[in-house]
Amino acid sequence: MTRGPTIVRVAPGGGGSRGIKCCCCRCCECLNFGYLISNHGIIKLAEAMLGGLCQSLLVKYGMSEANSIGSAFHSFLTTASACLLTTSLLIACYVLSSKTQQLIRQSIFECLFNAVACFLYFSASSYMGVAVNLYLYHKYALVNMYAAYPAMTAVYVSCLKNMTDCCVSSNNEQSRYDQNYNDKR
Repeated sequence: MTRGPTIVRVAPGGGGSRGIKCCCCRCCECLNFGYLISNHGIIKLAEAMLGGLCQSLLVKYGMSEANSIGSAFHSFLTTASACLLTTSLLIACYVLSSKTQQLIRQSIFECLFNAVACFLYFSASSYMGVAVNLYLYHKYALVNMYAAYPAMTAVYVSCLKNMTDCCVSSNNEQSRYDQNYNDKR
């Protein structure tokens, strides 16, 4: 007696709510909205929102002072733009496909991205903090209603919060990567 192949079906991972609940059924179950309410999703959303806040403050209040601040402004704007773009793309990929979420999170890409983003935010924030206090504080002390100094201070302080989010996310990804690597051995 020969036995045929055994077929094992695995339920898709990711858990959470998939798709959009309409009346009595779910639509667009290909979308992984459960990711957005997971711990990792909340951290990624916080990274994206803080990156967007930094970038919008830089563009609104810093463009007029870019010559005064110097290259600190441009390096910070480049860092915020690059990290915001990559984080937004990762969130979009994770929401559009749970398989992509599982594959990317198992790879070392996100761990390295978060570590590099953490370093870039730290260096750009430090440079921006020195430049703002060196070049803009005097104008703030002399000119009434000078908004660039408080806005640029908020940028590098909120960037430090974003940096800690990247570090936490990087640490979580590294421990997850190590666990997956050890499980495969």
